[in-house]
Amino acid sequence: MAVSPVLIIKLVNDSAISVRARLYDDFAEHEIILNSVLTYWWANDMPPAIKFLELFDSVIKRTINEIMPHKNLNLKYDVKANEVLDKASIIEVNLISVSADGVGFKIENGSFTLSGIRKVEPDFESKEYSTTYDYIIETPDIILKKYKEMKK
Repeated sequence: MAVSPVLIIKLVNDSAISVRARLYDDFAEHEIILNSVLTYWWANDMPPAIKFLELFDSVIKRTINEIMPHKNLNLKYDVKANEVLDKASIIEVNLISVSADGVGFKIENGSFTLSGIRKVEPDFESKEYSTTYDYIIETPDIILKKYKEMKK
């Protein structure tokens, strides 16, 4: 029986998202500290929902690359929000599938909700929004070479 790599996503006390990848006894873990990044995005008038999803993708990519250097990462997840992502104050993420160079990851705790990520006006009216992201993130050759060297 083959052992599948595992990707574990955890919301830690509404203040951080932990991303951990494990293969056999090898693991890598990174956290997204929400207070820090939200403060930065608010101060620079950036859409927090969109910026969070970009950061989430890159943290998954980096975490998996540390245990399994790969060229292509396939990510698929659903996102639901209370408004279009530019204006959303609540987002729900449901990770559906992750694979690195064709090797699928078992996903644990792949669903979480972030609320209060954007201040809303008193007259804000919620409009349900949902979309599915299904795409490939490629690792540049020079970075892939560094990850492979780290594994040796």
